[in-house]
This record gives sequence, structure tokens and C-alpha cells, in this order.
Amino acid sequence: MLRVFAASSLTEAFQELARAFEAAHPEIDVVPIFAGSQVLRLQIEQGARADVFASADQRHMDALVRAGLVTGSRVFAGNELVVIVPRDNPAAITVFADLPRARRLVIGTEHVPAGRYARMALQRAATRHGTDFEVAVLGSVASEESNVRLARAKVELGAADAAIVYRTDAVPGRVRVIPLPDGVNVRADYLMGALTAAANPEGAELWIDFAASPAGQDIMTRRGFLAGSAPAR
Repeated sequence: MLRVFAASSLTEAFQELARAFEAAHPEIDVVPIFAGSQVLRLQIEQGARADVFASADQRHMDALVRAGLVTGSRVFAGNELVVIVPRDNPAAITVFADLPRARRLVIGTEHVPAGRYARMALQRAATRHGTDFEVAVLGSVASEESNVRLARAKVELGAADAAIVYRTDAVPGRVRVIPLPDGVNVRADYLMGALTAAANPEGAELWIDFAASPAGQDIMTRRGFLAGSAPAR
């Protein structure tokens, strides 16, 4: 068995990755556990049994590496932010500059990677659209969610005028997708490493190598992620 703790935005990609990995390694049964990166980090710090940790935020990975709980972390994929609005688009948001029109905006909490990246993007936008833009957008935040799936759900249900989520979480046909301008968007690097106390260290290394392989990268890019791998840290 191989227990893989992974950020919730990796759900569909890692489910497909697990099927491909098990086909190549039928002796290993992959058990993926998905939640916010910050939740998984806390669980690992509290002694949860895991073999691999895949984080959407370098800070959470670095904290576990510093604590000696994870080793050999590497960047294996990337992501970007988009704005999503309901299909009927009640706030008439058609470009990023229209975002202050939202009366009910949903973003991630400050402790969620997507929430931190959203705030970084709004800070960058302030240099282009003025500080009033950032103040107006943050002033329209109606709720802060613990993961991007919850933010997306509120838009799909019509309970929010807009949300800032990962590009891979924006499902065409269920929402309208509005890109962030170049110079405003933020690349989210996804890192993965093996737990030092992994019950299946060999399987963990096989999984991490598979995710960085051409076959693994093909799955990630088809699921909308940016390609990317880097040497162990």
C-alpha cells in the first residue's frame, strides 16, 4: 500500500495518475488522501501515516522538510489562477478589471495556498489598476474557504458572483472562466516529497519518479497543469 497525501486541487489528476501507476506497478495499491495542503501538513505533524506529501504551497512543504518529516522534495507541476463566475454572470464580469463589480466574492483563507496566491495577485493588480481596485475587491469578499473546491461550488450554485480559483478547478460549461492578465497572475508550484517515516519508502520514490516522468507529466498537462520538474531540494 502507498498512502499519498495530496492537495485537493490535485484530485482528478492524481486519481488518473494512480491508475496509471498501478498498471505499471500492480504490486502497489495507491491510496490517495485529498485535503487542503495546510490540513495535510498539520495531520503529518501530528503523526498521520503517509508515504508521500504533495503540496500546492512551498511553505507547507518547507516546514515539513525543516522538521525532518519530509525529504527530497521537488517541483513536479504548476498551476495558475483564474476568476470564475456563474454561467448567468449576474455581476456582468467579463474581464479581470471588472472584478470590483462582484458583490459576493469567494477566495481561499490566508492559510490556503490558493487564498495566499489570490491576495498576491490582487497586490500585483494594485500597481496596474490602483490601490482602490485591491481595496474594492477585498471589500467584496463574502466568504473565505478552506479549499478551492468549496469556492468553486459556491459559484456553481449561484451563491457567489465570482471566485478566484486554480485554472484546473474551473470546469468549462459549469462556470464562465476569466483569465488573469500577464503580470498579475501567480504561478503555483506543486512540490512532492517522501515522508522520512514512510512505511513504503521504495514505493514513495517510485511514485515521485513516475509523476516526474514523461507519462506522469502527460497526465498532469492533460489535466490542465503546467509542466515542471526540478531536482530534489
